[in-house]
Amino acid sequence: MAIEIDGRMYYKTSEACKKIGISRATLFRWLKVGILEKYHKDRRGWRLFTEEDLTKIRTEARKIEVEDSYHGGRNGKGSYN
Repeated sequence: MAIEIDGRMYYKTSEACKKIGISRATLFRWLKVGILEKYHKDRRGWRLFTEEDLTKIRTEARKIEVEDSYHGGRNGKGSYN
């Protein structure tokens, strides 16, 4: 359950992951590479995420990368002969 602190809603890690649809491991990996510039922690040192944080994470989760997997056929010259 989200908690309200000074008029702002904060979500614990498990709640954030559930709302976004990603695993904790994925979230931690993204945090390590800097998807968020900063995040909040409670007095126990547990991460807390705002709605703005969730929006940034959700944007990352929805990214699609397109790669060209066509390498010119079986012989590499554009034909299958």
